[in-house]
Amino acid sequence: MDRSASGPTWAIATPHEEATRAGAAAFEDGGNAVDAALRAATVLAVAYPHMCGVGGDLFALVQRPDGETLAVSSSGRAPGAADPVDARRAGHTMPIRGPVPITVPGAVAGWRAVHGTGAVLPWAAAFSRAIELAIDGVPVARSLAETLAWPDEPFGADPGLSAIFFADGIAPPAGATVHQLALGATLAGIAEGGPEALYGGDIGSAYVRGLNAAGSPIAIEDLAAHRALVLPPLAAAFRGLHVSVVPPNSQGFVLLEILALLERLRVDADPHGHEAGTIARVFASSARDRDRHLGDPDDMTVHPSTLLDDGHLASLADEIRLERTATPPPRTTGDTIALVTADAEGFAVSLIQSLFWGFGSGICEPTTGIVAQNRGACFTLEPGHPNSFAPGKLPAHTLMPVIIHDEHGLAAVAGSMGGYAQPQINAQTLLHLMGGATPADAVAAPRWILERPEQAAPARIVIEASVPAEARRSLESLPYPVAVVPDRSDELGHAQLIRVRTDAFDAGSDPRSDGGSLAG
Repeated sequence: MDRSASGPTWAIATPHEEATRAGAAAFEDGGNAVDAALRAATVLAVAYPHMCGVGGDLFALVQRPDGETLAVSSSGRAPGAADPVDARRAGHTMPIRGPVPITVPGAVAGWRAVHGTGAVLPWAAAFSRAIELAIDGVPVARSLAETLAWPDEPFGADPGLSAIFFADGIAPPAGATVHQLALGATLAGIAEGGPEALYGGDIGSAYVRGLNAAGSPIAIEDLAAHRALVLPPLAAAFRGLHVSVVPPNSQGFVLLEILALLERLRVDADPHGHEAGTIARVFASSARDRDRHLGDPDDMTVHPSTLLDDGHLASLADEIRLERTATPPPRTTGDTIALVTADAEGFAVSLIQSLFWGFGSGICEPTTGIVAQNRGACFTLEPGHPNSFAPGKLPAHTLMPVIIHDEHGLAAVAGSMGGYAQPQINAQTLLHLMGGATPADAVAAPRWILERPEQAAPARIVIEASVPAEARRSLESLPYPVAVVPDRSDELGHAQLIRVRTDAFDAGSDPRSDGGSLAG
C-alpha cells in the first residue's frame, strides 16, 4: 500500500494496511470521516493487539462541518480498591507489568463518544471488519512479530496471550495467521449490546473475574462508573496557525508550549538545521513542566494556561538562552496507534488509542480476549504530586491527537505513536510540513528525540542514521550521549498526517509502521 495518497473527497492514514482499507470501505459505504475512523480503530484493536484494543484508552479530536472542534477524552481511572501503600512498599516506582498498573479501559466508551459526534453509519457497522479479522484470522504484522519476540518479555507465560500467539510454543513470524476467537466474540457483543456490554454487562463481568484471578482489584463498579468526556479543545496560535489538542489529563499542552517557545526564541525551527540543539532544549524544558504538573485535572494545581502565559514562557526562554539544560522525560516507550481521516463534508478526526507498553500489563483475560492496559504505570509514587497513585484517579496520559487550522479553516490532521516523545514527534512533523514538505515526506523524514529510557538511566539523544550532519553536530553539543539507530526505527514513533487543501486532501503514513494512506 502506498504511503502517500491524494483525493478531492476523502483521505485516511493509519499504521496498518487492514485498518486503512477498512476506513476506506466505510467511506465507500456512505460513511464520513467519523465512520472511517471508527472502523479503522476497531480493526486496529485486532490487527495491532500489542498496541491498542478494548482494554486500552482513547483520545480524539473531531472537526465538525460547522467548524466546531470537539475533544474526546476517554481514559480510565485506577480501581477504587487500588492500594498505593502496598505499591510503595514494593518499590520506589510504579510497576510496569502485572496487575498493579491496570486501569479501567476507556477505548470502547471513547468509540461511542466519537460515534456521537457525527457518524452516519450504525454503531454495529464500525465492528464488522474487525470481527471478521478476529475470527477468520489476520496476518501477523512486522511490528507485532517483533514485539512478541522481545527476549526479556515473557508474553508466552500469560495464559491468554499464550493461547493466541504461542500455541506452538514459539512466537509466530510476520505473515503467519493468528485467530482471536474470544476477542471476536467480545467485539460482536459490544457491536450488538453497545458499550454497556463492557461497562457493567456480561463482558465486563467476565473481564473483571479474570483480572481478579490475576491479582487486580478492579471491580465491575469501576467499569460501570466510567464516562467518556466530550470537551472543548485546548488551543494556541503558532505562526499563523491555530493548533488544537486535548486538555489534561492529556499531555497535549506540551506541544503548545514547545511551539510557543520556538516562536519566542525566534530560532530556525528546522529539526534538521543548525539550531536542533536549541530545539532539544525546548523539548526538555516543556517535558519538565509536564512531569511536574500533569495529572488528574482534579488534582492539578497549575493549569496549562499558566504554563502557556507570557511570564512563564519568558522564564523558560531565558533558561534556554543561558543554555541551562532540563532533565528529559523518564521514558519514551509507548505502543500506541494514531490514525487520521478527513472528508469534503467538513469532518476530520485525529484518533489515538493505546495499551501504553507492548501488550500493556502483559495480561490477556482469556475468556474475553481483552488485553489489559498498563496505563497506571504513568502514575508516580511521590506523595503530594498531582500524578500520585491513588484509588479512582486518572493517570497523566501520553495520548495527544492534533488538529490544525489556518486562516482558511481546517489545515491539517495529525497524530503519532511515541509515548512521552509524542510532543517532540508532532512538533518535528509540523515543522517539516510548514517548511514545504508533503505529508508523506514530513512523516518519513529522519527524526531524533531526547529521552531517558528508564527512571535511573542517563538521558540521551536518539538519532536516526540519516539525520543531517548539521543537526547532528548541534545535538552532539548538548551534555547528553548520542545513540544512533537505523532509519525508520519504531523507537522514533509512527506518525500519520493529512494536509487539507482547497481542492484536495493529501495523506501521509509513516513508513516506520505497517500502514498506508488511501484517498478518494
